[in-house]
Amino acid sequence: MAYAANLTNFLVTKNTSALTLQVLGNAKGAVAVVISILLFRNPVTFIGIAGYSMTVMGVVAYGEAKRRYQ
Repeated sequence: MAYAANLTNFLVTKNTSALTLQVLGNAKGAVAVVISILLFRNPVTFIGIAGYSMTVMGVVAYGEAKRRYQ
């Protein structure tokens, strides 16, 4: 599994950029938090919600900027 994850990261970086890989990592973190909240009923603070909201807005803004300037 680790080999497949590293190979996937390498191919994504090769075909896009290191910045795109970082943005995808941030999006993955936000998705993991939402799944954690839904499945395990983890407590959520206002600061946590605000932080991941900013993360999602950044991912969306990056995708929009990349789409517009290509």
